[in-house]
Amino acid sequence: MKLNELEAVVESLLFISGEAVPISVLAQTIDMDKATTKAIVRSLSEKYAIEKRGLQIVEYENAYQMCTSPKCFEYIKNMYKSPKKQGLTQALLETLAIIAYKQPITKAQIEEIRGVNSDHSVNKLVEKKLVCEKGRLDTPGKPILFATTKEFLRYFGFTSVKELPPLDETLSVENTENI
Repeated sequence: MKLNELEAVVESLLFISGEAVPISVLAQTIDMDKATTKAIVRSLSEKYAIEKRGLQIVEYENAYQMCTSPKCFEYIKNMYKSPKKQGLTQALLETLAIIAYKQPITKAQIEEIRGVNSDHSVNKLVEKKLVCEKGRLDTPGKPILFATTKEFLRYFGFTSVKELPPLDETLSVENTENI
């Protein structure tokens, strides 16, 4: 198969999926090795960028997803006349930051750091799909562990949680528990 034919196949796979597809799945589907498949995806992605297309291919932790270009947001919003996306409140941002930096973490640990009940905040973050359950802590009561999701990465424009900005260096390790 020629490169443009392989790009067409990858393009259709990403389009039909509607969510991030791991590179291993793409490679297996087109019967190519991962390195070659990555090169095909990057080539296709570069074409979208050069041609300033309405679509883009975004990488999330070794998976790829076809998305609309942010430059088209206003037009899409106008077409669907949807209300503006509600932002995150201060309480949600605080809770999300704690989860992002301390994950996986229990609700009790979050509440210990914040000093207030965090049921509502955690539930809202789960509802918004920015946070999900990541198992249970092996202690009495087996509390639920929470961690960030791929939607969290998309929302903030990260490809991995490793891209989170470092905590303020003036904070000591002991003080980070109060963030």
